[in-house]
Amino acid sequence: MCGICGFTGEVVDRGEVIRKMTDKITHRGPDSSGVFEDDSISMGFRRLSIIDISGSGDQPIYNEDHSLVLTFNGEIYNYKDLREELVQAGHRFYTQTDSEVLVHGFEQWGEGLLNRLRGMFGFAIWNTVDQSLFLARDFFGIKPIHYAQWKGHFLYASEIKSILEFPGFERKFNQNALNHYLSFQYSPPPETFFEGVYCLMPAHYLWYRDGKVETHRYWEPRFTPDETLTEQEAVDRIEKVFEESVNAHKISDVEVGCFLSSGVDSSYVSTYFADQKTFTVGFDFGERYNEIDWAKGLSEKIGVDHHYKVISSEEFWGNIRKVQYHMDQPLADPSCIALYFVSKLASEYVKVVLSGEGADELFGGYTVYNEPDVFRLYHKLPQGLRTWLRKLVQKVPRHFVGQGFITRGELPTNESFIGNAKMFSYEDKRRILKDPSIATRPQELTKPYYDRVKDLDDVTRMQYLDINMWMVGDILLKADRMSMANSLELRVPFLDKEVFKVAATIPKRLRVNKKNTKYAMRQAALRHLPEATAQKKKLGFPVPTRVWLKDEKYYRIVKEAFESEVAKKFFHTEELVKYLDDHFHGLRDYSRRIWTIYIFLVWYDIYFGAQA
Repeated sequence: MCGICGFTGEVVDRGEVIRKMTDKITHRGPDSSGVFEDDSISMGFRRLSIIDISGSGDQPIYNEDHSLVLTFNGEIYNYKDLREELVQAGHRFYTQTDSEVLVHGFEQWGEGLLNRLRGMFGFAIWNTVDQSLFLARDFFGIKPIHYAQWKGHFLYASEIKSILEFPGFERKFNQNALNHYLSFQYSPPPETFFEGVYCLMPAHYLWYRDGKVETHRYWEPRFTPDETLTEQEAVDRIEKVFEESVNAHKISDVEVGCFLSSGVDSSYVSTYFADQKTFTVGFDFGERYNEIDWAKGLSEKIGVDHHYKVISSEEFWGNIRKVQYHMDQPLADPSCIALYFVSKLASEYVKVVLSGEGADELFGGYTVYNEPDVFRLYHKLPQGLRTWLRKLVQKVPRHFVGQGFITRGELPTNESFIGNAKMFSYEDKRRILKDPSIATRPQELTKPYYDRVKDLDDVTRMQYLDINMWMVGDILLKADRMSMANSLELRVPFLDKEVFKVAATIPKRLRVNKKNTKYAMRQAALRHLPEATAQKKKLGFPVPTRVWLKDEKYYRIVKEAFESEVAKKFFHTEELVKYLDDHFHGLRDYSRRIWTIYIFLVWYDIYFGAQA
């Protein structure tokens, strides 16, 4: 795993500029660095050695006549097959790396290379002859690429903080991103919190030629449910393709480990790791917030060397700023901090880990995917009546059983479901923001995705939305940033093109039904796991924020932030404090809303505060 960056055009002391941009992402690749420069471009690279670790794989890498220059972040799992094909076509290779396959493959097939790849990637190729720059990002967005145009320069990097190092680049806060963040708990790409800095979307490539940017989509995760598929056939296909994917993702010249929780996803992955290492973290707040005992028990059964850590409250809160610095943008998912700690633990033993991200989105694992069936009868009531009931229950000062059902059931799926996180409503945003004019309905962003799959059932439409928004903006963002912050490569075998081909055909009745979510995938996992693990209900990566926010110590930390000058710049702070007080006194569980605001304020201070 690596980090890349670069810029076009002339600048004073360009060698020092590219060095500073590259050094800013040293954590992504502490093993070596490399630079390419000509009169038109400077390209930087940091390497974490995984394949061909002798050093011959250091980048930049060139084709035979050095007309193409490559810097690459990621792993190509089918590179040996592609290499053989390219050798037969007459290409000469000088290393054993997967990186060199990309530069020769691009020379041979151009943009057509992308759909031949199996892996995760973000790479840049400079053509020294026609002075064009090509950037590409993998199918699901596992690896990041950001870019910006600034005063005649084109800038790109694996992380935004590298772009910010470009001399004279002006950091401008993007208020649109704050508006969307308050709805989703992350900033939906392609926009970022930095005005003019964009995220290259998953399964897209970009051309920069003659001062112009063009982006194109080369692949799309389309569901094509096969209703004739039997349960036996579905389970057989899932087991076969997943085993093949895990084996492909284990290809490495260094030891590979595995994250392990109590859930079925990482547990299923871990069954292919006998005699190797697994890693778990938890909190000292009872079984709800601590999966270590579950993981230890499974590790004993499957014969792996298990390592774990209990995160103290002080450690968690003491690392919030560090985590938000590495995130580049505020992310109000508390599990990203836990992921930082498990990545740090793993990095003490291995350079590469496998994890279970993507299983829920591909196979229908989130509990919320039950809602279309749960609300089917309720939605037969007139819309006006449902809206009246929602407004009525929201006036009740204390939470009561059934309140969530009435609130969430008011609208049809394409209006009510914006993803796995739904923080502040449009009305809430207008109430708390100093400038309510920036508030928009989140459905404006989700509608185009729903429209693209309007002929499919509601569960499949929810999955499609999550793959394109939630997974990219939250799940994969934190996975990349937290692992790379610890110079650890994280691989996700569920997010494999071949696995998706199978997942796309599984009918809804074998994904989400009365028995469980992720039904068919769990049945495949059951062939390798104890039933208690394979059938365990979705828990996520629970973090005790709601508990901490009822503790006087952490209540006061957050209150100080809510009453700060920065908070007053963006929010009606009395509204923020009311959320905090109501939660502290047990009137409502506002922990997620409180955390969303607090994390934004911490992040803003890091990147736009006095010391930024």
